[in-house]
Amino acid sequence: MAPSHEAVDSRSGRAADYSVVIAGGGPVGLMLACELGLAGVDVLVIERLTSIDPTMKAGYVNLATVRAFQRRGMLPQLQELHDAAVERTRKFLASKGIDNAAGGGPVGAHFSGIVLDIGLVDFTRPMFTHAGPAAGVVLVSQQEIEALLNERAAELGVTVLRGTEVAGFTAESDGVTVELGDGRTVRGEWLVGADGGRSVVRKLAGFDFPGVDPEITARQFVVDMIGHEKLRVGWNRTDGGVYLHGPYPGRIVTVELDGPPDDRDASITPAELEATLRKVAGVDVEVTAIHSATRFTDHTRQATTYRLGRVLLAGDAAHVHSPLGGQGQNLGIGDAVNLGWKLAAVVKGWAPKDLLDTYTTERHPVGEWVLEWTRAQVAGLRTDARSSALRTVLSDLIATPDGATYVLAKLSGILHRYEPGAHDMVGAPAPDIELADGTHLGDHCADGRALLLDLAGNPTVRDAVDGWAARVQVVSIAPAQQTGWSALLIRPDGYVAWAADENPNMSTLSNALHQWFGEPTSRDSSRPVR
Repeated sequence: MAPSHEAVDSRSGRAADYSVVIAGGGPVGLMLACELGLAGVDVLVIERLTSIDPTMKAGYVNLATVRAFQRRGMLPQLQELHDAAVERTRKFLASKGIDNAAGGGPVGAHFSGIVLDIGLVDFTRPMFTHAGPAAGVVLVSQQEIEALLNERAAELGVTVLRGTEVAGFTAESDGVTVELGDGRTVRGEWLVGADGGRSVVRKLAGFDFPGVDPEITARQFVVDMIGHEKLRVGWNRTDGGVYLHGPYPGRIVTVELDGPPDDRDASITPAELEATLRKVAGVDVEVTAIHSATRFTDHTRQATTYRLGRVLLAGDAAHVHSPLGGQGQNLGIGDAVNLGWKLAAVVKGWAPKDLLDTYTTERHPVGEWVLEWTRAQVAGLRTDARSSALRTVLSDLIATPDGATYVLAKLSGILHRYEPGAHDMVGAPAPDIELADGTHLGDHCADGRALLLDLAGNPTVRDAVDGWAARVQVVSIAPAQQTGWSALLIRPDGYVAWAADENPNMSTLSNALHQWFGEPTSRDSSRPVR
């Protein structure tokens, strides 16, 4: 391979083919590559597959993920994909005689297969205030996300090398030399493993990966079959396990609770799928064609750190769990947007490598939460007497306004907090405030810089970011409605770094600017204000 450009490792002076090499071109690797490419970083993505994997995986995006796309100007594409999925679901449910007009039918958001009644959710709670237009987008498949990011990466000039994989690497203090499966080598300043749950990068680098062994065998498949009329729509718990039918024709998930598969990698046959439906649903079907089929278990493991020297992990390479609740892709994209701007800052030289330590500090607890919730969901699926009693209690709680509101807020990702600060907004996801000109906060983040949102027209606040103009843009627009805040400093990943009510504390603003965005350059009096 002849790299299209060279990066120079400023710490050693040695030439590198790319500043960052990413192993894995799924949604997480591509999202990270796009964040780096937007910041002007030379990136190479190495992907084993020659094209997008058609196997059905995640079909749900949470609010945190959609906001990440909104900040980069891609909300309209997600909205279009979501609308098409909603129409497919409506037609499927209508064919079964089910009216899902309110969106609270048998295949909506769930915990352990206990479907939330959306009508119970109190969307007036502060946690949902300023949710913005991203709140209406939910149903987008992993393949669609990957295709969208693949196009975005090409627009940004990111190099994606398909059909090979990382075979080995040598990590040194000033860079990483990566050996490819086809015998070629490439050198990067940094290597990121986004290569899935069986990550080669994680194993070769020696990351500790403790966790809990699997106890279930689950299958997700899309098939043509004869006899499907006897399958109930939505989540169903039986003596033989649990199954989900929908939200479109031929899509099935079965969960058997009596141990992991003997051979997870064996080819999935029609006979196997017929047998699992017979066991779990008690229904005899004939599978005439398999369009997509995969197995999964409930093993949960997490790397103890997400960085060892010049090697980092993101997505399933850093944490694995069952896909119950659809959290895997969302968790991985959260990793990518947290890491992207920090790694770009280090590559560009305006932040020390210590900034990368905050990646593990902030994202590891979020991963721990997801692993804990997936384990709890498996426990709620079991059919023994004690688990059934616990499930009854859970069902009763989720059927209350408080319970439904809390579970949906947790699944949406808007309750995740990083280290708090002097103001109660610091460390929280930024509210997508509607502004007086009809835009939202998220509409002003497309260039990937941090954002100082001046809601009160305060020149002292605006002038405080002189010297950081290349890293922090200023938007000075009043809110459409009073919010109680006069200014917010938003990191590129959408989290609040500083906030002020009526009387801004300029000392804490200066501290936040230095903490997250390095030392200022010469003051820039020509900085544009919007």
